[in-house]
Parts: sequence; structure tokens; C-alpha cells
Amino acid sequence: MASKHETEEADMCCASCGKSELDDIKLMDCDACKSVRYCSDKCKEDHLPQHAVICKERAAELRDEILFRQPESTHLGDCPICFLPLLSIHQKKSPLYACCSKWICNGCAYANQKRELEKRLQPACPFCRNILPKTDEEAEINYMRRVAANDPVAVREIGMKHFNNGDYERAFEYLTKAAELGDASAHYNLSFMYQKGDGVEKDEKKRLYHLEEAAIGGHPDARYNLAMEEGRNERFDRAVKHFIIAANLGLDESIQALKGCYKYGDVSKEDFAAALRAHHAVVDATKSPQRDAASKVFADIQG
Repeated sequence: MASKHETEEADMCCASCGKSELDDIKLMDCDACKSVRYCSDKCKEDHLPQHAVICKERAAELRDEILFRQPESTHLGDCPICFLPLLSIHQKKSPLYACCSKWICNGCAYANQKRELEKRLQPACPFCRNILPKTDEEAEINYMRRVAANDPVAVREIGMKHFNNGDYERAFEYLTKAAELGDASAHYNLSFMYQKGDGVEKDEKKRLYHLEEAAIGGHPDARYNLAMEEGRNERFDRAVKHFIIAANLGLDESIQALKGCYKYGDVSKEDFAAALRAHHAVVDATKSPQRDAASKVFADIQG
């Protein structure tokens, strides 16, 4: 095994021709594995035959380091008013406001509605205080203003509107832009477009790439889908890692899946117990009196 000193010296030399990095020679990392450096594109090309296998293995290791890193929160982040976490279960209950592209938790939205009723105020966004649009057309105008500002959430929402209207070409355009801007949900939706061939050619490699990017961005459902896929491929150690990460993001389905994994011996008692504790902790962290009151009112209306 090379010593630390030898490794540092190797980092200062071109892996192909051995030239040292000087003022007039700047070395560049291998794009894929970042483990060797070259002084020119020609040296990179000349060295490829002997480097290809190691490069592929190291690139896969680097990708896994990123893929299996626990996200700090779900792709929804925190409510920008109460700063409590938003989980996937909150997405259906919590409104997305077109004026500022913010998900507001049901508790803060309900508290704002109560305040407006008591003071007889016009309905407004609880975050930016803009008057709420009265029609879908007005809402779309608000979204397009956010699109012009490169707001990834707004770009995605317009993309999904085109998708739901059957305009897959325009949907793909907007969702691709939103994904480039870092929107995890856009990556998630693109994975399905590549899977089904909606507006694009079916592409398994791109489907998996976008599903992984969504999972890296904190999308619990994307993470769960990756786990199920790894399970079908009998790579149970990787499936369990995905299930645990999704459970730590509050996804109930992952806890149920881990129960099955524990039953068949694919996850240890200690790891299963740790996942249960983490799941309970993240769910408890989302609770508040305002959210409980809003949920009760919502349930009464639905009932």
C-alpha cells in the first residue's frame, strides 16, 4: 500500500506522463473518479485503457457515498413560518402558494385563515401577504413570475400542469429545467417520464439517475422506490440502507418494509430499533397544537 507521502506526490504528477504540476502546467482531475490527475486531454485518453476498471469502481464508490448519505430533511424542508419539518404526509394537507412558491403547513395556514376571519381581512398568503388569486389564470400568472425568477418549485408546477394536460414535450422542458435548478420532485417526475416514455424515449439509465437524484434530494418516495428495486434485484443490504434512510425521513411505508426485513433476517435488531426511534423522533418533531387543530377541522370537514 502506498504511503501518505507517496500518494501526495502522485497527486502532484500526471498519471500518464509523470509531469509535475508547475506554474505553467495545471493538472486536472479525472472527471469520474477524482483519484488521478492529468496534464492534458491527450494524457487522459492515453491512460484510459489501464485506468478504466479502477476508475469505474472508484466512481461507483463515490456515487454510493453521496447516495447513502442521510438527508437533513425531506425535499419539502421546513414550514417557513413555524420552522417545523414538513413530511410527505403533510403535502396533501398543506397548501402551496403560487405567489411565493412556499409550502405552508396546515397549522400556519389555518391560523392565518382564523385571523383573517376574525379581522375581516382579504384572504392573503400567510408568508408573503400577497392577496390570494381568485382564479386559476391569476395563479398561473403568479407562477410565471416565479418562473421568470428561476424558482425551481414554480418551474416544476408549470411543468406538471403541461404534463397533466398531455403536453409531454413542454412538461419535459420545464421539469428538466426545474431538476437542473435542484428540485427533487422534478427529478422524481422525470424518472417516471423516462420509465413510461412520456414525451421521451424510454431510458433505464436516465430513469435510475433521476430517481437517485430525487432520493439524494430528500424525496422519501424516491428512496422507497430505490429500496424496492434493490430488493427485486436481491441486493438486500442496499435495500435496507434505503429503507432506513426513508424511515428517518418519516415514511411510514419504510417502517413496514423494515419489519419484513427484520422477520427474514435482512436487518439486525439494533438497526431496526434505531430506525424505529428515528422515525418516531422525526414524526414527533412535526407536531404542534396548531397543526393538531387544523387536522381536526380538516377531518371534521371531510367527515
